[in-house]
Amino acid sequence: MRKQAIFGPGGNSQSFYDAGYKATIQAPGFVKSLGLGAYEFEAGNGLTAGIPTLTKIGEKAKEHGIEMSLHTPYYISLSGVDPEKRLKSIDYIQRSLEAAEALGADTIVIHCGSAAKISRAEAMMLAKDTLLKTLEAVGDTPIHLGLETMGKINQLGTLDEVIELCLLDPHFHPVVDFGHLNARERGGFFPNCDSYRRIFDKIGNALGDEKARYMHCHFSKIEYTDAGEKRHLTFVDEVYGPSFDPLAEALVKDALCPRIICESAGTMAEDALAMQQAYEAAKNQ
Repeated sequence: MRKQAIFGPGGNSQSFYDAGYKATIQAPGFVKSLGLGAYEFEAGNGLTAGIPTLTKIGEKAKEHGIEMSLHTPYYISLSGVDPEKRLKSIDYIQRSLEAAEALGADTIVIHCGSAAKISRAEAMMLAKDTLLKTLEAVGDTPIHLGLETMGKINQLGTLDEVIELCLLDPHFHPVVDFGHLNARERGGFFPNCDSYRRIFDKIGNALGDEKARYMHCHFSKIEYTDAGEKRHLTFVDEVYGPSFDPLAEALVKDALCPRIICESAGTMAEDALAMQQAYEAAKNQ
């Protein structure tokens, strides 16, 4: 188990390409050169890379000591009312697990689904059914099936909903996206250190200390409307938030060791580094 929080980008930042890098096989080396320790392979728009390519990326990650995760396709629908669509989603999760294995990733990140056209209770029932069928299909995988908190009001993915889904089976792990939770509440959700600490406490009480302490997380500043999340921003934003500094304080105060992936709009590597620097500063206070 890691002994401190680690940070990294979700996908390749603009600076990656500006520095002359062209292919994701170079990403682990780039991340390492910045002094970061994690990288999330983004397959949100579909998993197009083949297993041989993913294996090469995984070998580079191992060479550079980079912890890997994979974001599954956005079109996975755990709560889809069409049974065929949910069966396809199980197939997409299986393929994502195969890709994660090639990458040497220990976690895949899955969106919980929509509750736009049905009640939240119905959506939860369908999502639970899909997840249980997924376990039947994939068996006892060592890779964590991460269920992400979501930013839009009509999406499944409140913290309580994610915890309820994770209680189905130990293979399911919470993935807390702090920007999503803040956008879902239309701002002001994380005003101080204790507001972050309560998230980890709630997960620890429900799912066990280990799942809270070593949680896979996302962090970015996110613009929101009355419907919740609108778009990801960069750390230059001073309007929407949330602020990372109180989270850094919480990590140090409670000796938490999460992996935090930055999903800023184009500056994910730089902003991940800014988080790491803020965390180191908090440790030295």
